[in-house]
Amino acid sequence: MLILVIIVFGMTVGWVAQLALGMGVRPNGQSLVAGLAGSFVGGLLTSIISGDGLAIKPSGLIGSFAGAVIVLMVWQAVDRRTSERRT
Repeated sequence: MLILVIIVFGMTVGWVAQLALGMGVRPNGQSLVAGLAGSFVGGLLTSIISGDGLAIKPSGLIGSFAGAVIVLMVWQAVDRRTSERRT
């Protein structure tokens, strides 16, 4: 059950990060994957750095959002560079 909650939370964070970056309101696969990856890495790192451990605290939630935004921004930059090379 915990795994399902983590997956749904990561997808939600990815969708909110997509909204914050102005990428539209309809969630796509890119934002969902970025939300999962960013939530895992950003949330974990922020929680550990702030000393909260692995408990669910606001620092981890904020880190999850920040991680998802960073992953989406990097993904967009890579997509742009790849599309420029094709033309």
